[in-house]
Amino acid sequence: MSKAANVLKPRMHTDAMDVGLSGEDRKELANGLSEILVDTYRLLIKTHIYHWNVVGPLFHTIHVLTEEQYNALFQATDVIAERVRALGHHAPTGRGVDTSVAIEAPGQSALEMVEDLIVDHEAAVRKMRDVATSAEEKGDLVTNDMLTERLTFHEKALWMLRATVAE
Repeated sequence: MSKAANVLKPRMHTDAMDVGLSGEDRKELANGLSEILVDTYRLLIKTHIYHWNVVGPLFHTIHVLTEEQYNALFQATDVIAERVRALGHHAPTGRGVDTSVAIEAPGQSALEMVEDLIVDHEAAVRKMRDVATSAEEKGDLVTNDMLTERLTFHEKALWMLRATVAE
């Protein structure tokens, strides 16, 4: 095989890492971040579909809000995946990972869509808080900081969604 062809062959990153985190801790955090990444993609897709399908008196408000949120979620996927890679692991590829999203947007009211997004954002906050706490305990300040930023986004998203449908 030519040198050029050898360069193009996929290889696992096998260099030893000495960044102050054990291999076991890096793996545990990468797994938690991978779950968060998959959940973020699901929420991104759901938010985008609701953006397209919302109707009613709050159409414009929810349409604009969900556009801002799905754009932020899309950017977050890259940040999260790159942190998994920086910890020495591969971002999830879909193999063995449930990436399905079941959405019943047609026929749902704007209120039902927003309430569904609230449930998903709350679940994201709980999971991120757990992984951020674990990262802090293990001394992974970068993962903790990144997740603190993500938590800030999701908690603000919750506030905005709740305020949109408040009576």
